[in-house]
Amino acid sequence: MFSDPITYLFLLLPIAALSGWLIGRQNRRKTSSYFGGEIPLGYIRGLNYLLNEQPDKAIDVFIQMLDVNSETVETHLALGSLFRRRGEVDRAIRIHQNLIARPTLNPEQRMHALNELGQDYMRAGLLDRAEALFSELIETGPHTVNALQQLIDIYQQEKDWEKAIDTARKLAIKTGKSQDNVIAHYYCELAEQELRANETHKALKFVKKALNSDHNCARASILEGDIEYQLGDVKAAIRAYRRVEDQDSDYIPEILEALTRCYRELHRIDEMIVYLREILGREGGISVMLALAELIREREGEAESAEFIAQQLQSRPSVRGMDRLIDLALNLIKGPGREKLEVLKNVTTQLLVSNQIYKCDVCGFSGKTLHWQCPSCKSWNTVKPIQGVEGE
Repeated sequence: MFSDPITYLFLLLPIAALSGWLIGRQNRRKTSSYFGGEIPLGYIRGLNYLLNEQPDKAIDVFIQMLDVNSETVETHLALGSLFRRRGEVDRAIRIHQNLIARPTLNPEQRMHALNELGQDYMRAGLLDRAEALFSELIETGPHTVNALQQLIDIYQQEKDWEKAIDTARKLAIKTGKSQDNVIAHYYCELAEQELRANETHKALKFVKKALNSDHNCARASILEGDIEYQLGDVKAAIRAYRRVEDQDSDYIPEILEALTRCYRELHRIDEMIVYLREILGREGGISVMLALAELIREREGEAESAEFIAQQLQSRPSVRGMDRLIDLALNLIKGPGREKLEVLKNVTTQLLVSNQIYKCDVCGFSGKTLHWQCPSCKSWNTVKPIQGVEGE
């Protein structure tokens, strides 16, 4: 909200001046000289409210001065849109509601005003009102795409994934652009809802639908692996987890712990070691290297594990790798030099505590938790493990 009346002055003066000109032009036949060389009384009263820091009253005056007709509708719409962008949502709603209430609007103007009011309601968090307006607007040509996009946003916020799927399909038909990737995530959301309700088999059905919608949905494969493991089919879980590399190799770190657990239960840890070496050669990645180093430690000891990490760090510098190497070195070194290693360990620990782990490829949002939908820009499947020395 603007506390400075001068801001309002510069914001509304051009509109008030335009309205005075329009009113004068419309009433030219009623009075020989509308202005008569003087500023209209309402205009002066509005300015007086502005200068006395009473912007609400000033807006009321200017709205009254703007006679709604074919020439002033755009002025109303522009004023309301400007207030919404400035965060003055209540005022935007008042202006657009005042506009819609006028019987002189033609159907196209009314649809435009309803679209603006729906966006006002969205900004104000009045999702039920916004949904009602946009549901009406999807039947009109000029505003169908925007209305469908706004409805999808509403259903995502309300976690009404069935409606989101239906609306996304309508949007795909209207625009000709596939929504399969997004729909797959909606099915994954439904699967996770069923998992929280302990409906494992229902969850698995939604995962299958997700993969039918987008066979490259790594999230669906991770969920499938988790569910198959819960159901006791460890081999099926392994197949699902290993599918992730081909779908989106950026998400390999997300399946390493679960995949290792599966191979352990089948007493086939040698296969896991071979698989990790293959991935390391194809994709690289510090998480893969560290997982392999841990299995080497279990099989061959800490010295061999430390030697393996040291070799890998020569070509893949990494804070996480260095931190793990120092851990192993501290276990191996008992004499002089240990204190210096402890200093280095404190440094790497602090770096890892302060570092973010994931970052959105679209908006740059970063955090320590994987979000399948970016909390900032709302894009799906764009938050991934950070690459480089401080990440993967």
